Amino acid sequence: MKKKINDQYTPLSKALSVFFAVLSVVWLIPIFEVVINSLKKNEYVNLDPFALPNEESFVGFANYVKGMTFGNYPFLQSVAYSLFITVASVALILLFCSMSAWYIARVNSTMSNIFYYLCLFSMIVPFQMVMFTLTFTADKLNLNTPYTIPIVYLGFGAGLAIFMFLGFVKGLPLEIEEAASIDGCGPVRTFFNVVLPMLKPTLISVGILELMWVWNDYLLPYLVLDRTKYMTIPIHVQYLKGSYGTVDLGATMAVIMLSIIPIIIVYMFCQKHIIKGVAAGAVKG
Repeated sequence: MKKKINDQYTPLSKALSVFFAVLSVVWLIPIFEVVINSLKKNEYVNLDPFALPNEESFVGFANYVKGMTFGNYPFLQSVAYSLFITVASVALILLFCSMSAWYIARVNSTMSNIFYYLCLFSMIVPFQMVMFTLTFTADKLNLNTPYTIPIVYLGFGAGLAIFMFLGFVKGLPLEIEEAASIDGCGPVRTFFNVVLPMLKPTLISVGILELMWVWNDYLLPYLVLDRTKYMTIPIHVQYLKGSYGTVDLGATMAVIMLSIIPIIIVYMFCQKHIIKGVAAGAVKG
């Protein structure tokens, strides 16, 4: 048994392990640069962005304080809007897309299949093709506030979510739902009491993927929201400018670091669920 395990470590597998280890370090370099530059004075960020902080350039957490208090728009308000939009959007996507995927899998009619392929088509169409009509439609339907923009995110996030949910639902045993129906459960109770708990792996993976997308999204809120009233964190970063358009890079890096810390923490604790959920949806049906 030991010999069989050792045989798996071929020269090719070792070379690939080294290659991906180096690649992971390369991917971490931008985050490292953001961290070190968030602790340096602005002029030193411009002079040598790759240098480590020293006695002259180090400012501690002064950039973080400046980034949170700079300008007329409060940073904590941007955090609140980003948090609400992210939570509401992900909740809508998980609820409605899981229900839609279950309906498509169980009904399997012509109309449900057309709806499914339209959702897949939405994943293919570039966002740039629809952003101008989207802005016009959002203004007409009053979807240009943080409290209504989750509806827009639901439309754009439905394609991937339904695709992943459908792959998992097709592998669920139909006998369990039939037994629930015999016991007197209607479609709604069957979904929430029987199907939804079994969707937990895919719910977690889809939720994390959509959460990272909505939290970090810049273009959609920039186009839809009224920026004089509402700003998310990515939009707030853009407006960290002084007179004549000067940018304090140190404070900007600090705000960027504050915005990516929550999503890094979530991803670190939940990355195994992403892989498990994607694999579960891939091998079903």
